[in-house]
Amino acid sequence: GKSSVFDGMLYLNSHHWKVVGNKGGKSQGFHSLNLSKNVDDNSIKIEFTVGDFATELRRKRDGENANTLFSFRSPYRYNTSLKVEHSRAVIEMKENSYGASASIDIDDKMEENYRRLNIKYNNFLHSADCRPSEAKSKIIGDLNLSLKNCLDLEINSLGDIEANRGTLYFKKPDYSNEFEFNVLSSGEKEVVDILLDLYLRQEEYNDTIFLFDEPELHINTAIQRNLFIEMNRLIGPNCQIWLSTHSIGFLKALQEDFKDDCQIISFKNDNSWASKSYVLTPLLKTRANWTSIFETALDDLTGLVSPKKIIYCEGRDTPTTTGQERGMDAKVFNNIFNEKYHDALFISSGGNTELDQRSEIAIAILTKVFSNIEINVLKDRDMASGKNTTEAERQLYLSTNPSNHRVLKRWEIENYLYDKEVLKKFCAEKGTSFDETEYDKLVTDIDNQDVKSETQKIKNFCGITTSIKADIFKITLSTYITEDMTVYKELEACIF
Repeated sequence: GKSSVFDGMLYLNSHHWKVVGNKGGKSQGFHSLNLSKNVDDNSIKIEFTVGDFATELRRKRDGENANTLFSFRSPYRYNTSLKVEHSRAVIEMKENSYGASASIDIDDKMEENYRRLNIKYNNFLHSADCRPSEAKSKIIGDLNLSLKNCLDLEINSLGDIEANRGTLYFKKPDYSNEFEFNVLSSGEKEVVDILLDLYLRQEEYNDTIFLFDEPELHINTAIQRNLFIEMNRLIGPNCQIWLSTHSIGFLKALQEDFKDDCQIISFKNDNSWASKSYVLTPLLKTRANWTSIFETALDDLTGLVSPKKIIYCEGRDTPTTTGQERGMDAKVFNNIFNEKYHDALFISSGGNTELDQRSEIAIAILTKVFSNIEINVLKDRDMASGKNTTEAERQLYLSTNPSNHRVLKRWEIENYLYDKEVLKKFCAEKGTSFDETEYDKLVTDIDNQDVKSETQKIKNFCGITTSIKADIFKITLSTYITEDMTVYKELEACIF
């Protein structure tokens, strides 16, 4: 499963360097279902944007922070108390030799990190020759900023080990006295532990892959999203986060706050993980995939990905017996836009006049239930019962109808699907030859011409010799329309 991916990274790193963490190395047998030595470092390959694993490790070894390629945090914590009674030296953080060395290990870093925070404070106090209050403000100011964005508390004091007060002290806005780390809830301790560890690693772990195995354990869902934002803020721009999670809070952060910066790999429950090999690739972040991810996280959370925008379009309005969309236009638009506009849903609503009637009913009902939902009406430009409608008439319609109305710039959806740009891409992907000469003879005005009636000829131009239904052909073409294409941008401008 997910933890095994992290174990593979740590195993390979340990083989080439040394054990990450103080829990001892794990043999090949530890990573095998039948305890045999059928796994070794050649079983695992890691590639970076700058080269393979061995090359990147050599580059790191040539620097000062040789063992900071990975920073791992297991899901098993032991930080229920913090009471340090004696000062002692601690190994440098960049040695990376404390904490968990595999996903099954307990990760107990809190005491070591408390000692490091005190060392950081004392070093700054003496080097800057400043007052203790100024040193405290400098050392814990940025850490407190992250804490306050997640919890209703902040660090008030670093304590005093020599005075038998070797712990962190906190304060809350609604409580005047400071209190110890030990009385925090388990979730609060977890947040403090994670943020403190990342804060202390900022200087030396500035070119690192951070591995977090289910960090949401013990943490309230409402806090998880803000915690993930702060985790991302505390790591450097040359770092990367790998996160295994079942957390709704983390997933919402991925969906909304980091949607352009993240990739998601889904581990399907029905796969035979113990007996078969699988190639895992990032999912397209479509509405359907988000629904599946959230359902996996907590059985049935389709409400979390319910659409914020509904666009009624022309097409067959009666669904299948299982509630699936039958309208070709809606299927096409959902294919084209369901990645970038994952919170928008196209629904078929009959013919031209039915669009107006049903959208008005939907607006009257749904907007009373869902205050943030937007309902739009999308019409083909042939809305005047097949009569010619010019661009000027289109603009007149838009200016004299409610602002939620949209009209395609081209005659109808086929005028986009049968665009030369789309057909060429389709043929290139399918390995067929596109007859551009014959296409140009037939299609002389892609914006206004009735190309829908020429579907069979269009298929012939694409080298399709087998029987394929027109709607299936059109829906297939829609999957080849991507954001970098002129057709996509024109449709996007019309609709969104």
